[in-house]
Amino acid sequence: MRVAQIGSGTPELAILAGIHGDEPCGVRAVERLLEQRPAVERPVKLVVANERALEQQVRYVDEDLNRAFPGNSDAETHEGQLAAKLTDELEDCLTFSMHSTQSHNEPFAIVKDVTDTARELCPQLPVAAMVETGNFSEGRLFTEIDTIEVECGLQGSETAAENAYSLTRAFLTATGALPGDTVSRDLPVYRLVDCIWKDQADTYEVFVDNFTRVEQGDSFAAADGEMQVADEPFYPVLMSANGYRDVFGYTAEKLDVLSSPTAAD
Repeated sequence: MRVAQIGSGTPELAILAGIHGDEPCGVRAVERLLEQRPAVERPVKLVVANERALEQQVRYVDEDLNRAFPGNSDAETHEGQLAAKLTDELEDCLTFSMHSTQSHNEPFAIVKDVTDTARELCPQLPVAAMVETGNFSEGRLFTEIDTIEVECGLQGSETAAENAYSLTRAFLTATGALPGDTVSRDLPVYRLVDCIWKDQADTYEVFVDNFTRVEQGDSFAAADGEMQVADEPFYPVLMSANGYRDVFGYTAEKLDVLSSPTAAD
């Protein structure tokens, strides 16, 4: 784990990258901030988490770090120990954690709950949606630390790296660490409802777009050509043919549309 800081004082904000070693976009955003050293009005902690997985260019070494929290310093796995160190390091910091995905090219935010902080900040970020994980939060960082996660774009893409930097700047502006105003936008909010499981197969297909309503009776995916049909309407989230080993993604319900203030406080 690598930890740095911009600005003087005790940080109450943290930028986190490299939870997964095959998602380098956030690391590049952190490196750009360290090169530029912008004059901040609040100190900011910068953390690159799973350096061992990043070096190997794998999602994790022993187990998924974002399913390992709160961790344990005596854990038998690398990520179990690292989760405990990260929990201590990020204590008392509002944390902005960057990821990338194989399912959707537009950035979107993920939160444990739609808190007042999420309602205030997420509409000020350049994201297409906010997703509440609901019952699918176990082991994630935001079960221990006040966190806003963002999916920055397609894994390994240059666009995701650029998005990560823009999202980080927007977060720092919205929280008052950087001067300036944020862009106002309306933001749809979804809550995960259920997993869409995969049968064992050689080929997988997805026929729907994330955050676009699927109607009852629509075919939305296939495993070796065998169609899966919607029993009831839903919104697909994190849907992809090969992003996850056991699931296509998640069904979600639409909760609300949030409106942003005209400028950051």
